[in-house]
Amino acid sequence: MTLILFNKPYDVLSQFTDRGSPTTRATLSDFIDVPGVYPAGRLDRDSEGLLLLTDDGRLQSRIADPKFKLPKTYWVQVEGVPDAAALAALRSGVPLKDGMTRPADVESLDAPDVWPRTPPIRYRASIPDAWIALTIREGRNRQVRRMTAAVGHPTLRLIRWRVGDWSLGDLAPGTWRTA
Repeated sequence: MTLILFNKPYDVLSQFTDRGSPTTRATLSDFIDVPGVYPAGRLDRDSEGLLLLTDDGRLQSRIADPKFKLPKTYWVQVEGVPDAAALAALRSGVPLKDGMTRPADVESLDAPDVWPRTPPIRYRASIPDAWIALTIREGRNRQVRRMTAAVGHPTLRLIRWRVGDWSLGDLAPGTWRTA
């Protein structure tokens, strides 16, 4: 069994090919040349961080399928500074168009020492930003972004730090290691 931990950079697709696009976009094949491995779950093109790849179908299902409730922790830079009510709402679950989210673990986070993003996030001198650590146990499309927006704090930058027992550690963007 092979399990790869990959630090997916911003603007990279979580797949090995980019079929049908009129322009060439970066994909996993630009970084990983290991036959037979596939992503266990997805990470949006505009998100960064930990993506697991494996050649084991059962492990892939256990990681990606929401029925297993594998915790996924994100470091989220948000617009504004969430107050106690916003954090409590995230902890309780928030209503989205596709229903209530499950309760999340959330805490304020000092700005983490992470790599610069290219391109950098937009900066507005008149609007502060803050970081939170958010752990969810489901995986709806763009869920973290929709949750932070629902409590009035749109996501500026999203880094998946941990999936289950696996974390990024010191992996630089665009690099990988086997577990």
